[in-house]
Amino acid sequence: MQALHVIAGLDPAHGGPSYSVPRLCAELAALGAQVRLFHVEGAGEPADAASYELRGFPQDWAGMPVLGALRLSSGLSRTLAEAARTADVVHNHGIWLAPNMRSQQLARRAGKPFICSPRGMLSTEALAFSGARKRLVWALGQRAALEGAACLHATSELELGDIRSRGLTPPVAIIPNGIDIPPPAPRPARERPRTVLSLGRIHPKKGLDNLLHAWSRIEAALPDWRLRIVGPAEDGHDRELVALAQGLGLGRVTIEGPVYGPGKLALYQGAELFVAPTRSENFGLTIAEALAAGIPAICTKGAPWAELERERCGWWVEQGPDALAAALGAALDLPPDALAAMGERGRDLVTRRYGWRRVGEDMLQLYAWLAAGGEPPACVHVG
Repeated sequence: MQALHVIAGLDPAHGGPSYSVPRLCAELAALGAQVRLFHVEGAGEPADAASYELRGFPQDWAGMPVLGALRLSSGLSRTLAEAARTADVVHNHGIWLAPNMRSQQLARRAGKPFICSPRGMLSTEALAFSGARKRLVWALGQRAALEGAACLHATSELELGDIRSRGLTPPVAIIPNGIDIPPPAPRPARERPRTVLSLGRIHPKKGLDNLLHAWSRIEAALPDWRLRIVGPAEDGHDRELVALAQGLGLGRVTIEGPVYGPGKLALYQGAELFVAPTRSENFGLTIAEALAAGIPAICTKGAPWAELERERCGWWVEQGPDALAAALGAALDLPPDALAAMGERGRDLVTRRYGWRRVGEDMLQLYAWLAAGGEPPACVHVG
């Protein structure tokens, strides 16, 4: 199986795909596939791409208004046109940018199956940001590129609903993101203050303003706890949150820059509770990472994590400060051992359901069906 993957960029500041796409490529290669990953050069590349071919291409019109934002790359397009002729499938990740639409056009020209992973970019909340620009790109070619796919890839049933709500009719395969499971680590000595962690992009859709309002309702009653919000900021949203925290008179909240690699795992393992107040998430990679590190999570219903309550490893609550404050109060009132036990159940959940080997095997079955036909795999939803 020869799989050609395309993504507009691998900057870690852009969120989960900078991890999940290279990691998927590595797992497919470990299972025997020949994998190539093309991207437009920018900040960040995966540290370990030895098992597959990784190629970055310079961006045309870098720094130019409008054109620069589209991440056009004539070098990527030329090489992709040639590589598509020998690939069994072309798999694009993300939408709205030039490489995302160009990959579908070149796969069709080469007569090869095209699969697209929108990566959460079709949710109502995601579409609301830069809405006018997205409506224009949708009309100029993005809708046609998605409708022309042999299959679309969703990471959850929630994302399947987003895809169908946009009127898109191709088959959709539901295959979750995978997660690397770190080795068990002994709990560090409990420090004061104890830590609630929220980690991820600092962006309005992440609902961090609701989290601060919720924290303001419980902070005075919980003097042993602090809240750390950690991640790369977009469009100055970190400054907005700092101003909000000051306006609410919060004393044990920090808003910090991004942490990657071993430092990120240490952040998870040093916390006792994770909270994701998101307004919209197709999967929620940081929730899986927190559970893998052995800490329970609070997540809003903007993300598809009903398993938190079914598996007794966290809380899945309505959006908004009221529900978040209630869940935080309930969680932080639990004895430390009870929180730790919830974390262990969460670790067991992600080990069973979200290990990369299972994800890679499911994706290879999907590719084989797209390339050779026959009965679709169980993960595929037609109609």
